[in-house]
Order: sequence, then structure tokens, then C-alpha cells
Amino acid sequence: QVQLVESGGGLVEAGGSLRLSCTASGRIFRINVMAWHRQAPGKQRELVASIAGGASTNYADSVKGRFTISRNSTQNAVYLQMNSLKSEDTAVYYCYGNIKTNNDHISYQYWGQGTQVTVSS
Repeated sequence: QVQLVESGGGLVEAGGSLRLSCTASGRIFRINVMAWHRQAPGKQRELVASIAGGASTNYADSVKGRFTISRNSTQNAVYLQMNSLKSEDTAVYYCYGNIKTNNDHISYQYWGQGTQVTVSS
């Protein structure tokens, strides 16, 4: 099994910054993609940013230029640096991993437990 553990959420004023961290542990053969999603109250979960094995990144339009995703492949970790935070960024942020646990063609999806980010205006 694989576990994803997030940290770094909290309360911040609008315009401030936070850095989220997520570490994957367990039976990991290869990590294909790691990403951050978020879910605000009453809304669907949405992709915030993703980073693939080759370090290619993808961002939601709403966070481009403000958020930066990065990874440490050695430590199986992914980070989300969030700058110029807005009240609309308030949500529970979830770490996601698309991970191979064996040397076969099967990949599995894993989710962290979520970390709350609250931006006060």
C-alpha cells in the first residue's frame, strides 16, 4: 500500500503565502504523476496543479502565476508554493499520486487526507 501525507495548511491573510508538502511512502516502484487538487465548500474537487515524472507541469488558469508545483523524486515528495493568496483559494487541498507499485503495466491512484487552507480577506 501507499500513503500520502500532507502538511503545511493553515490560516493566512489575503496576499500572503503558504507552502504545502506531501510525501508518499510505502510500496512505490515509480511515481508517474503527483498533483494537488482542492475542494471548496459546496463545490466539486478541482485540479490545481500537476507534475509528471519528466517534471512537466500543468496549472489551473485560476492559479497560474501565483502557485508553483515542484517535486523531490528522491524523497517521493511534492510541494505547492502558493503566493498572492486570495479568499477564493480557501479550500481543503488534497495531494494526489498516480503510482506504480510493481514493475507491471498497472498504476493506482492515491489520495492524501487533505489539509485546510483558509485565506482571510
